[in-house]
Amino acid sequence: MTDVLFPTALVGSAPQPDWLIDRAGLAGRMPPRVRAKELWRVAPEHLPEALDDATVVAIRTQEWAGLDVVTDGEIRRESYSNHFATALDGVDVDNPGTAPNRSGEPIPVPRIVGPIRRTHPIQLEDMRFLRARTDRVAKMTVPGPFTMSQQAQNDHYPDIEAAAMDYAAAVNAEIKDLHAAGADVVQIDEPWMQSRPDAARAYGLAALNAALDGVTGTTAVHICFGYAAMISGRPSEGYSFLPELADCAADQISIESAQSGLDLGVLADLSGKTIVLGVIDLSDTTVESDEVVAARVRRAFPYVAEERLVIATDCGMKYLPRDSAEGKMRAMAGAAAILRAESGR
Repeated sequence: MTDVLFPTALVGSAPQPDWLIDRAGLAGRMPPRVRAKELWRVAPEHLPEALDDATVVAIRTQEWAGLDVVTDGEIRRESYSNHFATALDGVDVDNPGTAPNRSGEPIPVPRIVGPIRRTHPIQLEDMRFLRARTDRVAKMTVPGPFTMSQQAQNDHYPDIEAAAMDYAAAVNAEIKDLHAAGADVVQIDEPWMQSRPDAARAYGLAALNAALDGVTGTTAVHICFGYAAMISGRPSEGYSFLPELADCAADQISIESAQSGLDLGVLADLSGKTIVLGVIDLSDTTVESDEVVAARVRRAFPYVAEERLVIATDCGMKYLPRDSAEGKMRAMAGAAAILRAESGR
């Protein structure tokens, strides 16, 4: 991915500007599974240009903060998953269904009414836009097939496992197009593997591997406990689904550890994988010092070789104030500088 030691990266999202989206409205609801166009503050005829401008700001902010791996900030999305999931054939978003969110509350979700198919690239132009505006390592994120299957009402398939496999085919085609367009890393977001571990073991891992079948570029899978702005509690016992990812086809595993105080001994089960280590607490807007972040990274040293560590945020920074997010990015870059000096490389 990059030759630099302890590369720094966002998990995916950066805060969207208040002039672009109703941030208070966005924060007042769980991440929307269907489209939520009413949240955009810019008139439809001006929205494409506004999204371009805000994406450039997100890219430059990451560069100015000193991050080595740059995303598009997921600025064009109302949530990490709905932008992709609602663009697929076989889904009725005008007449949504319902499904429980990670807190067990019923919310509107896409309703599967036919075969899930990706008939056209969905984030290809987003990737081209990012690639044309940074010379740093570029990462694009896509929602995972298991997570999307859990965020839908199935009115078509004999079981949700069959739906997950068709979601996997759609994600697979998208990943290949993103790599061809210049993505250095494509990350699959699978947070629901943590919240529904039994189903993840039954068919989620198979769906994830199907999404990665034949992919030759670098890939990552992100698994977490949910946005800190939405889900405050972090299980003291740690991840319910993590060692299983040792057998997945992804090159990198992205986890959170700052908010949860995760026992990093679990990383011993993921030998051979690069670990994208979340060391930025998103439940607190206070900016950590460089040394605090460095200390969190050092906790992984007994279990992961330095060459296989990426310094990252616990989850997306979507809900943080922009000044807090930028400060936390700079703290990651500062921590990386400390650790590189200590390693002598």
